Amino acid sequence: MNNYQHIKLIRQGHITTLMLNRPEAMNALSSGLMKEIEQASRDFLSDEETRVVVFRGCGKHFSAGADLKEIRAARNMVMQRRDFALGARMIRAITEIQQVTIAAIHGVALGGGACIPTACDFRIASEDAVCGYPEVNLGMNLMWQSLPLCVRLIGPARAKRMIMLGDKEDAQTLLDWGFLDQVVPFLALDQAIELMASRYAGQPPAATQMIKQSINAVSSGLDQAIMHMDADQNMLTARSEDRAEGMSAFFEKRDPEFKGN
Repeated sequence: MNNYQHIKLIRQGHITTLMLNRPEAMNALSSGLMKEIEQASRDFLSDEETRVVVFRGCGKHFSAGADLKEIRAARNMVMQRRDFALGARMIRAITEIQQVTIAAIHGVALGGGACIPTACDFRIASEDAVCGYPEVNLGMNLMWQSLPLCVRLIGPARAKRMIMLGDKEDAQTLLDWGFLDQVVPFLALDQAIELMASRYAGQPPAATQMIKQSINAVSSGLDQAIMHMDADQNMLTARSEDRAEGMSAFFEKRDPEFKGN
């Protein structure tokens, strides 16, 4: 296992847990954390022992989403487009893990922090968990090529409601919608994850992984053709007055006043 600064990898038999390890920042997704998740996800391609990968968050929350406090140096448009594509590369790396992937969600999973679970095969949450995509309330679109992942789980109408309003949805609602596979009391989360992970770890790995890849290929065939421009859309919204107003309102803890500019 590589030495990482922002994640922890814990192996128990055929099950490896990837822990987001920025609890002091609610596991906000800094560029450093995202790069390590991407690298670790790619490294599973050469991991013969791991059959199940569990994604978790250290501390009280899964992840509060993109780190809005991270200051990035001004760069030309070529490098900005590459920077903006980091999140999509991370999500794609998770979806391309050949082993079975399970997200264990507690506390909040917002924005990019909700995108990671949708990139996994299964999602188990504690009763206290809330998920949502607040990007629209910052004057920006949902990116990281994650919109189709949400649509496939809950359908077009509910995805529009969830993404266009930016509300935080509770665990029971998300279970009813199909966003979550199981909801358990907080103290039972570890047991539920262990039970599901152990079942899949006991399956024949070659057959299981080929089935997973085939199902993913069938369900995501048009994703790249449709979503390859979402980073460019985000760069466009980043230059809007509404984006500036959304960000100001967020840090000032007030309701934004959008004008369509």
